[in-house]
Amino acid sequence: MFSKKIIFLLFFAVLISSCAKTGRPDGGPKDEDAPLFVTSNPPYKSINFKAKEVELYFNEFIKLKDLNKQLVVSPPLKNPLLVTPQGAASKFLKIEILDTLASNTTYIFNFGNAVEDNNESNVLEGFKYVFSTGTYIDSLKTSGELKDAFFKEKPKKTNIVLYRIDSTYTDSLIYKQKPNYVTSALDTTVFNFSNLKEGKYRLMALQESSSDYLFNPKLDKIGFYNDTISLPKDSILSEPITLFKEVQPYQFRRGKEVTKGKIQFGYEGKIKDLKVNLLSKVPDSFKSISRFEVDKDTLNYWFTPIDVDSLNFTITNDIFIDTVTVRLRKKKIDSLSVSFPSSRLLHFRDTLFLKTNNPLTKIDTSKISLIDSDTLKVPFTIFNSKKENKLGIIFDKKQKNTYNLKLLPKAVTDIYETSIDTLKFNFRTQEIEDYGKITLNVVNSNNENLIIDLISIKEKNKIIERRYIKSSENLVFDLLEPKSYIFRAIIDRNKNNIWDTGNFLKMKQPEKVIYYETQIDLRANNYVFETFSVK
Repeated sequence: MFSKKIIFLLFFAVLISSCAKTGRPDGGPKDEDAPLFVTSNPPYKSINFKAKEVELYFNEFIKLKDLNKQLVVSPPLKNPLLVTPQGAASKFLKIEILDTLASNTTYIFNFGNAVEDNNESNVLEGFKYVFSTGTYIDSLKTSGELKDAFFKEKPKKTNIVLYRIDSTYTDSLIYKQKPNYVTSALDTTVFNFSNLKEGKYRLMALQESSSDYLFNPKLDKIGFYNDTISLPKDSILSEPITLFKEVQPYQFRRGKEVTKGKIQFGYEGKIKDLKVNLLSKVPDSFKSISRFEVDKDTLNYWFTPIDVDSLNFTITNDIFIDTVTVRLRKKKIDSLSVSFPSSRLLHFRDTLFLKTNNPLTKIDTSKISLIDSDTLKVPFTIFNSKKENKLGIIFDKKQKNTYNLKLLPKAVTDIYETSIDTLKFNFRTQEIEDYGKITLNVVNSNNENLIIDLISIKEKNKIIERRYIKSSENLVFDLLEPKSYIFRAIIDRNKNNIWDTGNFLKMKQPEKVIYYETQIDLRANNYVFETFSVK
């Protein structure tokens, strides 16, 4: 009897201990299953839909991640859906519809990858809720791919839109009216439409600053399919959609004095022969220099300060003329400063450039000296750039050498007649064996006008060298730093030696860009031969 009681008590203690434990036992299998959609009210794929609320139920506790980025409603609604709960785990979601739904229309609430389980964050991929306000669910599909027109990287969050072609359709609708259907490609090149109605459509892609499904050419990238989409025939598209940024038409913004003797003229869009013409009367001693600011829509205008309240100008760009008056109120000029390269290592492909804040008008080479490691004077010539505020020191570089560059007072003088104190800069060179070489055999079967770019991957896709060819050719790129490189070919259709983007209203696609499929990881004293077939 006593042994039976002991056995019973032990069994009871084990049972209580087992019941007290929650969660996954140590050593048990990890939950790798995505949550499952169980049911909804109204039911999934309901017809004659009239509800203002939808409840979705799942087989386990779920949470929402990046809902605002992931949720896509097609056709788009004026007011966003109100989805609850957010920020808390739940086995259901409640959706409130704040708009009046269109009649005889199939709607898709596509959650993308926003739904995941609460414990292990397993994603319910591509989850969507579908219903129709009519008597049937549209069921046609189409799919395709995206790519960027110029860059190799995958396009980021992109909306793909369909406009139904009927008697009211015009290409300008994309600027002012939301599309009939929309889907998205978050970080992938593939997109899919489902539950489409039979008919003809115009297909476009938008990489937007704001997801309103309207094209803002100043901020957004656009892409379009050349041909009309006919459903059900075009279920798979043969060509990828190419995203590009349009060049905006020229527009003058304003002229503004930024420091005494310096005015910035701002503009936007494409410039052609942009010039600044002074209308005001000035002394004979008056001097001015104008230069475009690198990578900015700005023309800088330096001038010798004079005692007037304002200056009048005309700004001309091909056929456009703007007249502007600039008030002069600044009291202090920007004194001359000279900056040296950030690196003390000068590569054999590079020129030693000194950058200045103001344009230089006088250079006295007798006050500039270049000495090598043997304390010998090194002959040099000066290159004073007319496009940028920089001064090039041109000399014959020797391997594994050190150099000392010295600028004495009055060595350089700017437009304001200001100079510098004594400046010194020490730098060095490497051996030829520290560099590599790439020979690229370009197979140009169609004898296209090609622009071939050698690009450094880790330097934000910096162009190391650009070549222009019209036939098949062996291109040699020598004295290259040990880095990772990629080649790019631009098919220059209009032979203007630059890449030209597209234009939606003109139905003009951007010039084709082809990347060499292999990344080249170049090592020191390494010689590489590659073949690039451009078709």
